[in-house]
Amino acid sequence: MNNTGKILDGLLVLQFRSGSKKALEALVQRYHSRLCQHAYWYTNDIEASKDIVQDSWGVVIKKVYSLKEPNSFGSWIFRIVTRKSLDYVTKLKKNRILMQQVQAEEIFNEDKREQWAYVLQLRKAIKTLSIEHQLVIRLFYTEDYSLREIAEILEISIGTVKSRLFHGREKLKSILLKFNDG
Repeated sequence: MNNTGKILDGLLVLQFRSGSKKALEALVQRYHSRLCQHAYWYTNDIEASKDIVQDSWGVVIKKVYSLKEPNSFGSWIFRIVTRKSLDYVTKLKKNRILMQQVQAEEIFNEDKREQWAYVLQLRKAIKTLSIEHQLVIRLFYTEDYSLREIAEILEISIGTVKSRLFHGREKLKSILLKFNDG
């Protein structure tokens, strides 16, 4: 997320702490949809994702006063949703975090079919990676988080994030080469 977005988040957090309900509404509007998609990526269950995000907003309302860096609201709430999503997956004893499935009823025009086939191939390749590599690649490329923010979200070192990102990309390259050769 860019600095302007982080500064806006910080201002909204401070306004909410001062009693502005509209500030909370603005934060919800900015993040709710992305958070639902993020939770769905873990759970592959729309209703569970909505519940996780709703619970996460409850945590935000209770703990926003303890947030030391208001500008880091985005990574903070993504960390909350990530933890709640992983708790949900663990509770169901799933061995892997599932990638978001494409809804069958989506219709794509002809010029996007080839691109979509590549996206599906890429998702299939990503699913073959370890969970650790999947998480880092998703947060970096899909959610556009910095290495430092990913380290905070996953509670690992920046060096570990860099290593997982590098090795995940290398494994993806070889997997995609095999797909194209096969």
